[in-house]
Amino acid sequence: MSKINIFCFGFGQVAECFINKLIQEKKDFDLSITSRQETHKLEFNNFKITSYHFTNENFDNSIIKKLEEANYILISIPPIEGKDIVANYFEKSLKNIPNCKWITYLSATSVYGDHKGEWVNENSTTKPTSSNGSSRLAAENTWKKLSNKNKYPLQIFRLAGIYSNEFNVLKRLQKGKLQIVDKKNHFFSRIHVEDIANILFKSLNNFKNNEIYNISDDKPASQREVAAYGAKLLNLENPNTVKIEEVESEMLQNFYKDSKKVDNKKMKAFFKYNLKFPTYVEGLDYIFNNNL
Repeated sequence: MSKINIFCFGFGQVAECFINKLIQEKKDFDLSITSRQETHKLEFNNFKITSYHFTNENFDNSIIKKLEEANYILISIPPIEGKDIVANYFEKSLKNIPNCKWITYLSATSVYGDHKGEWVNENSTTKPTSSNGSSRLAAENTWKKLSNKNKYPLQIFRLAGIYSNEFNVLKRLQKGKLQIVDKKNHFFSRIHVEDIANILFKSLNNFKNNEIYNISDDKPASQREVAAYGAKLLNLENPNTVKIEEVESEMLQNFYKDSKKVDNKKMKAFFKYNLKFPTYVEGLDYIFNNNL
């Protein structure tokens, strides 16, 4: 089995889970990542990694050589002040990436905006209502232009709301930090981080250039429905609802602006993938039953 070279711009929960999947599958790989800190070595699950300094202002010049060697480049750094700093870096500093089999840009389903609770797929109109959604859509378009111009192998994953064993509604319920807005017909799609990692793993050997995939589970639901199920598992009272005007968090206000159900048929068909957690029920049951 030949060694593969992976480069991750950013190393948050999705990238970490993807790398854990590679370790579990006993893949032979070399990994480089970026952070805002000065370049340094670190260990991740007994695996040695070099973390390269990378910010909007400056970066370690060694990154270029690593990218030229890379087979897979994962981009999970969100736009900063509306701009994608990784795309900007590629435009200014990189001539070619001869060994690259794919660049995966992790976008978000916020690019769709509000569809009044209707289903959206990859061909639906994108009309973001939040600055985050607008920035994500602009970043997607920048990557598509770069890909066409430089013949980069690109796929875009539009991620639904991510939850995990560490970050989930059960933890927020236990801490009493969950606000539910009283809004009818509000649907939202989710995805467990392990399912994202599994699909990234599948895509190592199953890739089609310049494609976009919604990465979401099978059951869009209201936050109230999910919270009620979580409260039932924990034997807690359902959290109180508040009016949208009472919400101070801009992020939460933006969350409730949009109502849509995200279709995942393209993802499941192309990657021939059965979700580990097809709905929030299986996901929350797993977290609860394993005392996570």
